[in-house]
Amino acid sequence: MHDIEPHYGWREYYIASEDESSPFYGRVYSEFSFSQKIYNYYIHPQWDDFGSSTLYMKILYLDRVDNYAVIELIGEWNDCIHNDVMFLKRNIADILIDQGISKFILICENVLNFHSSDDSYYEEWYNELAEYNGWIAVINPHAHVLKEMEAVRLQNYLQLSDVFMDIQWRKKSPKHLYLELLSIMNNETKQLTY
Repeated sequence: MHDIEPHYGWREYYIASEDESSPFYGRVYSEFSFSQKIYNYYIHPQWDDFGSSTLYMKILYLDRVDNYAVIELIGEWNDCIHNDVMFLKRNIADILIDQGISKFILICENVLNFHSSDDSYYEEWYNELAEYNGWIAVINPHAHVLKEMEAVRLQNYLQLSDVFMDIQWRKKSPKHLYLELLSIMNNETKQLTY
């Protein structure tokens, strides 16, 4: 796991540690000193700790015009033991919501497992975003992670679907990714209304 880096192809557009409004403003990263672990496995030092002991992140992009954030995650999403959604909601989402961010794109291809607990933080997050027509989209989760999320009905609060399973996001700009997701969601809504 130590050689899985957060996506760096969008650094020309945004760097969280250089954004004064970012929760990670001023962070200094080492390329050589590995100190963060998920269980017994070191992870690349470019990942950001936000309070969870098993889940790390990188804010890849913030757009304060269209009000969306692209966040890449790595590790084990464990609400059952570590209440990871609480840390994600309180330490990251709440700060970004206060800045006007109402749409969250969570890239989950490096999330290895998901363990559920109750859905109160998801419901709270969903309700806060609903005031602004916002949403939370989970893209590229592993099939077993998607299945676990659906088993506890997180699709009531998150955009979870097979259509988000194979998004080729790295070759796109952040804006193109956002527009693609909007298009998918609009098509899904139209299909449901017929």
